[in-house]
Amino acid sequence: MAPRILLVRHGQTEWSLSGRHTGRTDLPLVEEGERGAGLLGERLRRAPWNGLPDVAVRTSPLARAAQTCELAGFGDRAEPWDALMEWDYGAYEGLTTPEIRADGRPGWVIWRDGVEGGEKLEDVARRADEVVAEVRSGDRDTLVFAHGHILRVLCARWLGLDPAFAARIALAPASLSVLGWAYGDPALETWNDTGHMER
Repeated sequence: MAPRILLVRHGQTEWSLSGRHTGRTDLPLVEEGERGAGLLGERLRRAPWNGLPDVAVRTSPLARAAQTCELAGFGDRAEPWDALMEWDYGAYEGLTTPEIRADGRPGWVIWRDGVEGGEKLEDVARRADEVVAEVRSGDRDTLVFAHGHILRVLCARWLGLDPAFAARIALAPASLSVLGWAYGDPALETWNDTGHMER
């Protein structure tokens, strides 16, 4: 079988709860985020995943992703990967969308309008393409722990779509998604599954 990517968005942080753009600020998980990571780990230890004994495990080096990986039970197998870091939001780091819109950018949408002093969407897409290329060149699935925006762009690029498609696919903290194949073409097998959080 062709290799797939299993995506985990990190658990809740103080800033994700309040809607603040969190790029390179290295925040830890809050209690709810720790709980979500633990529940996800329990899920991945049960059938049909059975602990994913044969997958490669990669994580963003930022604390919230690495901590999610650790609490889910994969920390001892994980390798950090800078390509999985969140979008560098530049001057918009720590701000909410309403704050950005009120400060001279009415109607601002990150996917269309970008950020000031940070990465362009094309830069984020190049990093996503690096991940896609490496996974597809391998011989086993890869489980990645990373961040909302980079993972949404990664999905778009896996599917061969413009990175701005990421605007159409929301992704919750501590969610599980699977990018795989259908009839030989890249496909979205599972997206934004948070069933484990209902326990």
